[in-house]
Amino acid sequence: MWTHEHRRNHARKTGRYPSDLTDAEWELLGPLLPPARRGGRPRTVDMREVLNTLFYVLWTGCQWYAIPKDLLPKSTVYDYFSLWRSDRTLEKLLEVLYEKVRVAEGRAATPTVGIVDSQSAKAAQKGGARIDPQGYDAGKKVVGRKRHIAVDTLGMLLSVVVHSADIQDRDGAPGLLRDLAGRAPTIVKLFADGGYRGPKMAAAVAATGTWELEIVSRKEAHKFVVLPKRWIVERTLAWISRNRRLARDFERFACSVVAFVRLAVIGVMLRRLARLEAAA
Repeated sequence: MWTHEHRRNHARKTGRYPSDLTDAEWELLGPLLPPARRGGRPRTVDMREVLNTLFYVLWTGCQWYAIPKDLLPKSTVYDYFSLWRSDRTLEKLLEVLYEKVRVAEGRAATPTVGIVDSQSAKAAQKGGARIDPQGYDAGKKVVGRKRHIAVDTLGMLLSVVVHSADIQDRDGAPGLLRDLAGRAPTIVKLFADGGYRGPKMAAAVAATGTWELEIVSRKEAHKFVVLPKRWIVERTLAWISRNRRLARDFERFACSVVAFVRLAVIGVMLRRLARLEAAA
């Protein structure tokens, strides 16, 4: 139950920026960060400020060189972002927080149901060569990249794969399902929309695990109906695109998109855990 004290402790209006971590969120995330490497000079960087700066870039969508002077410089923060992107730190943080959220919500630590969907993000103009290709999604009329995600019944992220937008959902799903099989081996059932119907998706499901696939389709065209299970993954995609850095495809590398998606969901999990602990 929320009280005036809980609301005051978790309010973001009195901080420097609304994207800054609250004390309760830092207490949850700080101990999970990897320690400084052995040897060399002792670490002098404030890790809370590293995260505050990363969440500021994610939340506002600003360029790395446009980070405000009262936050850490781009040279420091991007180095940590690049390191955590490549050494699986963000993945590990997500995995630990995921189990904490599940347990706090009274669920088993591992899921048995997954829901898959994709989101095409319009590409922003970027200088230089594009290492990871972009494509044209004819259905959405968007040039950019497609974010393929799988979530559980709480809407918490299980797996994310980013690829060119011209790849159809049923063609991009096998890569997502292979990643999902390694991260959530306890899943027994998958929900998906009509874009995943067909023998190719069925073969991918059969090849990656003993899963049951259920296609949830709309019954009437041009009529809004909240569809079972599908609204959960659509809400997660809304959480992701609410961050201005992910509102369009600004990144040169697909792995940076994946890292920012994970960072966005880490923020959602932190707020959720802090709220649950405050209400306990």
